[in-house]
Amino acid sequence: MTGSRRPAELYAGLRLHQNEHTGGCSPKVIEALAGLTGAQIAAYPPYTAAVEACAAHVGVTVDEVLMVNGLDEGILAVAMAFLRTQADGIVPEAIIPRPAFEVFDVAVSVVGASVVQVMPAPDFAFPLDDVLAAITARTRAVFITNPNNPTGVSTPVATIRTVARSVPPGAIVFVDEAYIDFGGEPFVRELADFPNVIVGRTFSKAYGLAGLRVGLLLGRPESLEPLRLAVPVYSINVAAAVAVVAAIEDRAYRDAYVREVAESKALLYEACARWGVHHWPSDGNFVLVRTGPRTPAILAGALARGIYLKDRSGEPGCAGCVRITTGVVAHTRQLIAAMEEILCGAR
Repeated sequence: MTGSRRPAELYAGLRLHQNEHTGGCSPKVIEALAGLTGAQIAAYPPYTAAVEACAAHVGVTVDEVLMVNGLDEGILAVAMAFLRTQADGIVPEAIIPRPAFEVFDVAVSVVGASVVQVMPAPDFAFPLDDVLAAITARTRAVFITNPNNPTGVSTPVATIRTVARSVPPGAIVFVDEAYIDFGGEPFVRELADFPNVIVGRTFSKAYGLAGLRVGLLLGRPESLEPLRLAVPVYSINVAAAVAVVAAIEDRAYRDAYVREVAESKALLYEACARWGVHHWPSDGNFVLVRTGPRTPAILAGALARGIYLKDRSGEPGCAGCVRITTGVVAHTRQLIAAMEEILCGAR
């Protein structure tokens, strides 16, 4: 994705490139959506039930939750609230450790702030010393994804604490926990002690609501106040508000998918070992695989078989790497069979 343009609309195939829930949403979500009335659709949506369900789900108060139209909107709101040039004319800086979710850069550029890149460590461990060295009086935000996208490597909570204690007054640390349902240690329980940390969550991955666009910003009430000014009053539509309650209530469906993701990752790890292909153990619902010079052939071969993969070769540290969503086990087996055909043909 370049700038704010949407990716190509690749739907007539197996979507292993967007880290979506490859099994679809809970049947209870479909039931809830089918129950919407014409009167509900005609009225501006109420949010009390959705906010209460989300707060209970993540273990915070309702005042510590801001619902957003997909986490992308939340990231843009963070940039608008904390990264605009102030009256003193100093251009704010946002530190983004690489590799990173490309929407961070888009949001920072939209508000005219500067991106300070921190290059990755060879093993993709969080580059704490380099991030601390990059912090200046102009730093207004540090973006951290935990687990990281596209590597799947988690950042320890102690590391996030250190960064939060090191930024200047008025700066925030944004922790994107889009993949926390699949692994890693959440930072939410630390929020009471860190008013300068905002946590982002999404229901696109483990709950299958990507098409309805439901995200959360979590933080102390005073920290969320500038973000509430940046998000439209009725940003969440009524279908999303109803669906998120149903999705949260069907915990068994979510848990079953998390187990499938774990099994799918194990299958792909075993396959990579057979192929002699390097991969990184992932706490997300995807695996980053270094396919090297065979990457173009693998991408083309998968596409010819109706399987979409994500080329991450352009990211720092990710040369020759493909990111593969590991969701429904049957889909992962289909991918592995296709990869074996492609690799045999590429030898």
